[in-house]
Amino acid sequence: MSNKPAKASKTAARPSTQVPGISDRKTLRDRARRNIEDGAITDSYSADRKAVIKLLNDALATEYVCVLRYYRHYFMAKGMLADAVKAEFLEHAQQEQAHAGKLAERIVQLGGEPDLNPDTFSARSHAEYKEGSDLRDMVRENLVAERIAIDSYREMINFIGDRDTTTKRILEEILAQEEEHADEFADLLDGWIGK
Repeated sequence: MSNKPAKASKTAARPSTQVPGISDRKTLRDRARRNIEDGAITDSYSADRKAVIKLLNDALATEYVCVLRYYRHYFMAKGMLADAVKAEFLEHAQQEQAHAGKLAERIVQLGGEPDLNPDTFSARSHAEYKEGSDLRDMVRENLVAERIAIDSYREMINFIGDRDTTTKRILEEILAQEEEHADEFADLLDGWIGK
């Protein structure tokens, strides 16, 4: 066992070099103690929170309209191709429900309240609730709704930009899945046999 005093770490003794655009530790710590009731929303959040919450609530209404439409189509699908297409409807209904959950959670993180009033869903939804007259019409209506969702999510992402990277990431994940849905329905229509 050595009786020599332990050497202090050279890196601990050196002051850190400040990187332009990056706050120093003291500033970060001081800012974090202000307005702690705002939770995850700190001074560096630069988006218009009210506008983002409104966009997310409109997207939430859209997702629920899509969930309801997919479930209706799932239960009402008939015909020779119904079993395979019903499976798609059910899977998409469950995925849209997961999207709604992500949106509602983010709304709360931003200090808002998810608007789950069913009386206003169709008025706020970007997509329409179309029942469809037959299986092919149901596939077509779901493809239209997915295309609407793609454009609306892309516009929200562009609006938010890098001012709210968490919301942007959530919207990008949802957009990617909506594009997959549209591609699947386009493939179904492309290979359709019969009327």
